[in-house]
Amino acid sequence: MERSAADELLKDHELVPVLEGSVVQAKELERQLLAADIPVLLAKPPAKACCAGGCGCGSKLQLLLREEDVPKVGQLMQAEWLEALRREGTMTEASLAPLKAAAEGEEPPCPACGFAAPLKDGACADCGLQLE
Repeated sequence: MERSAADELLKDHELVPVLEGSVVQAKELERQLLAADIPVLLAKPPAKACCAGGCGCGSKLQLLLREEDVPKVGQLMQAEWLEALRREGTMTEASLAPLKAAAEGEEPPCPACGFAAPLKDGACADCGLQLE
């Protein structure tokens, strides 16, 4: 998504901050979200007592978006985190499966048998392992 298209989409909406951070951090997340077609806006955060007094903290920006887009940002960040885990090899594909299923809104597989379906009375509907 182009910056101008995002500005047009956001002009009549109330926006909420999703991040306040360094200029570099905010601009990188802005780039990622625009690439995922999530309109965002960078803005100067409200003045705080700390920053008004010349404390020496670095420049900060807020990343603002429509409240309805907040879950999309969460899904994007979770997907990136899962990909980083997979890439680094810190978790096996089997141990990532429940996290991936939850991220995609699916039922996680049973840790005992791998069956992925809603629980029945708190237990796996296939093997009966009590999970709740």
